[in-house]
Amino acid sequence: MFRKIVLTAASVLTLTTGAALAAGEGGHVEDVAFAHEGPFGAFDQFQLQRGLQVYTEVCSACHGLRYVPLRTLSDEGGPGIPEDQVRAYAKQFTVTDKETGEDREGLPTDNFPANTGAGAPDLSLMAKARAGFHGPYGTGINQLFRGMGGPEYIHAVLTGYTGEEKEEFGTTFYENHAFSTGWISMPPPLSDDQVTYADGTKATVDQMSMDVASFLMWAAEPKLMDRKNAGFVSVIFLLVLSTLLYLTNKRIWAGIKGKKHA
Repeated sequence: MFRKIVLTAASVLTLTTGAALAAGEGGHVEDVAFAHEGPFGAFDQFQLQRGLQVYTEVCSACHGLRYVPLRTLSDEGGPGIPEDQVRAYAKQFTVTDKETGEDREGLPTDNFPANTGAGAPDLSLMAKARAGFHGPYGTGINQLFRGMGGPEYIHAVLTGYTGEEKEEFGTTFYENHAFSTGWISMPPPLSDDQVTYADGTKATVDQMSMDVASFLMWAAEPKLMDRKNAGFVSVIFLLVLSTLLYLTNKRIWAGIKGKKHA
């Protein structure tokens, strides 16, 4: 029975591997050390603020964050922007009031507006959606053992352009080593010194990619740190409980198991 299960699992893995190869899922993604990774990792508040700046000044021209409430920008564990600044930031957006149907300035209670004008995907859940992409042929092994997930993929795509271009059927494609097919229709969105960071950080393509990838991970998983803390407490509780149960069981049955049979 066990042998049949092992053979079935091996067959499924082989079929999955072949399907992934046939689909072209071979983008090259490097492992990157993000502050939030690992069992004790936490989001870097200043990196999230820089990532928000990159998103606002660059990415928001084509991509939206329709599922992210603006008020969460001031939450603990997130960018930590003061509430008055969040209100000022929200005012730059024009939203349609659900009750009156009229356009008005954005409020912290609103979500980031959707942006579908360029036909670009929404980025609200991009980091989470790409979290299972990595590992040999898309099996997710690297995510499990090395922490590679969506942020690494985003960083790899933003830094993976080679400068080569080609045109097919009137559409220009750009060579990108991280994209599954090797070519992507999105032109390189970042260039050195494209933004000016308030904290003086050098705005290289690699730095901006790291910052916006971390911000998008927070956007997709704003409660990631809370879940980590809850998981850590749960593991400690289970370890203590298991130890107590073992010692209790040993004490209860000590009199019986300790008897020597004639």
